[in-house]
Amino acid sequence: MKILLTNDDGVSSPGITLLAKALREAGHRVFVLAPATDHSGVSHSVSFFSGPCKLTQVDEDTWSCEGTPADCVIIALLGGIPELCIIADSENGTPASPPNAVLSGINRGANLGTDIIYSGTAAAARQGGLCNIPSAALSLVEGEDKIWNWETAVLFTVQNLEQILASWKPDSFINVNIPNRREMPASLVRAFPSIRYYNDRICTYTAPDGHRYCFSNSGTIGAKPERGSDYDAVAGNNASLSEIFIYPVLRESVIGRG
Repeated sequence: MKILLTNDDGVSSPGITLLAKALREAGHRVFVLAPATDHSGVSHSVSFFSGPCKLTQVDEDTWSCEGTPADCVIIALLGGIPELCIIADSENGTPASPPNAVLSGINRGANLGTDIIYSGTAAAARQGGLCNIPSAALSLVEGEDKIWNWETAVLFTVQNLEQILASWKPDSFINVNIPNRREMPASLVRAFPSIRYYNDRICTYTAPDGHRYCFSNSGTIGAKPERGSDYDAVAGNNASLSEIFIYPVLRESVIGRG
């Protein structure tokens, strides 16, 4: 399988480097194009309209991009990586050569429910879906301790990749959240996106220069308890799989949709 791999944590993050290595060892051709630095929380913003995006090759079939996660997918598929270009070049007689899949992650932290709105990880997968390529966002949900069980998440992803991509339908992307535990998740469970509560506040300070400075005071993140949600699935030591429609719709029109 030919795969475009990106993320929002940056090209050197353990989630993407370990996943790329494991996918290649499993026999897949993997091209990595990811932001040069952390771009968490940038959602579906794009930056290349304001000027050129520099790509720097950091390893074989691996580049960093001075842009956002969505930039990475757009650039890779529209000619930045010729081996992945979705547009045929009639002048040179070069056919289109799209990847079989776009994977975004593995993200450091959850992308459950409402998180998808803000997530650069989810946006990259959404952009892949907009280009009609099977796409999935992959996230490792933070645990109570500070240990990140990347090896477990990577192994689970590689072992379940066909099932994850088989769930993809046009006009969608797949959102997967993996519990951060040493043992493998009990199963991969279909779930709907939960409603998340962030409880954030803004603290302000008026400086001697007369300007007001605003600082974030992050609260404890919670979720509305709903049976069958992605939050509920992960709490039960399952990995959640949600089919996310890429166009804005009313929640009531898709919840419970087969």
